[in-house]
Amino acid sequence: MTEPLHLTAAPGRLDAVLADLTGVSRSQVAGWIAGGHVAVAGLPATKASLKLRGGEALTVRPPPPPDATVAPEQVPLDVLYEDEHLIAVNKPPGMVTHPAPGVTTGTLVNALLGRLTLPQQPGAEGPDGYRPGIVHRLDRDTSGVIVVAKTVEAHARLAGAFKDRDTRKTYLAIAAGAWRAEGPVHVDAPIGRHPTARQRMTVGGANPREAQTRFTPLEAHPDGHGRTLALVRAQPRTGRTHQIRVHLAHLGSPILGDAVYGRESAVMPRHALHAHFLTLPHPATGRALHLHAPVPDDLLSAWVALGGSIPAALEEAPQSPQ
Repeated sequence: MTEPLHLTAAPGRLDAVLADLTGVSRSQVAGWIAGGHVAVAGLPATKASLKLRGGEALTVRPPPPPDATVAPEQVPLDVLYEDEHLIAVNKPPGMVTHPAPGVTTGTLVNALLGRLTLPQQPGAEGPDGYRPGIVHRLDRDTSGVIVVAKTVEAHARLAGAFKDRDTRKTYLAIAAGAWRAEGPVHVDAPIGRHPTARQRMTVGGANPREAQTRFTPLEAHPDGHGRTLALVRAQPRTGRTHQIRVHLAHLGSPILGDAVYGRESAVMPRHALHAHFLTLPHPATGRALHLHAPVPDDLLSAWVALGGSIPAALEEAPQSPQ
């Protein structure tokens, strides 16, 4: 069972203060408050909007995770790095990061539970699913580097590094469309929920949040049908849902095989997006940890089938734009 958290409040709304202190979403915190899991100065909190002066004693007792519904599974994993604090995995395409409503098997969390114990940090169980140790996510069909914490302390520090933008992320994608991709492009376009298709994100949209991505074409050529094909490095500064996919679609060149923001492809059965490099401060030492997941064969084969060539320095870590 998750141990209670004893925290000291900063000034502000209760839900916002707790979200900042614990690293979980405000909607998750609101669920804790509504469920009677939060106390302020020893008294149960009933309103997420409660104004705090600062200095109040906060106690959080998150509900226990649904152990019976998330079973350990013996699934082979491509481990890139592991120590007592964290594990980094090269996630294959088609694997969901963590269990969610309607998805309780075959996830990365199921596979990790088959080989180790994951921490029951605050927010591991909530309306968005069961997320022990998870500090960032990759879409189901996105392959590549993902880091999972093995202790509560490591989770807090890694979550803080992502929140404070102390990480450097580089993805590789195949873009297909009108964008000519003649040099690096910086996209600064807020992303929000699509107003009618609630499973999609869009530039603008409902409650948009800032989003910045730097795109660097490695190679580009026409496809003979009025489109430009480009092998692109994407370096997101922010971490919005579907950010790279939305920003490339915004440029007029959605990711190859992306049926949500573009169209399906005969040569790529998933969207051609791979989390290639990740650098972040180690949660125990603070030293930079450099992680690298080689580009998968399906993405390379698709690019070659489309007439592209493989850049000689493809697997060399890029310079940070930040």
